[in-house]
Amino acid sequence: MDKLEAIRCEELAPPLGYSHGIVANPGRLLFVAGQIGWDGTGRIVASDLGRQFEQALENFMTVVHKAGGSAEGLSQMTIYVVDKHDYLAHTKEIGLAWRRLVGRRFPAMALVEVKGLLEEGAKVELQGVVSL
Repeated sequence: MDKLEAIRCEELAPPLGYSHGIVANPGRLLFVAGQIGWDGTGRIVASDLGRQFEQALENFMTVVHKAGGSAEGLSQMTIYVVDKHDYLAHTKEIGLAWRRLVGRRFPAMALVEVKGLLEEGAKVELQGVVSL
């Protein structure tokens, strides 16, 4: 049995040079690649950070579910934003999206402000680890 299993989600934009997620065996840890606010065709869904966060979290959870996991296993998440003030201005929408998609459980988290993200127009990227 392979020690690592790549997770590919047909619902998401095709990964180029990375996997949507990797499950580490035998510990059954899923390492979710950075997910941004784009749809299945690879288009950013909105210029608004709140909406981008919601889509990025939907994409993140799609990888989790595809690997057989759930929100209860979410143990670590890093949130990368291009503007922390923009993030703070959208905390209400972000909180609503979080509760809808993940619930009221919070993993170990970090927020990191970065100069930019790889995809033009992306304002937020989510990366994390889920115990399956």
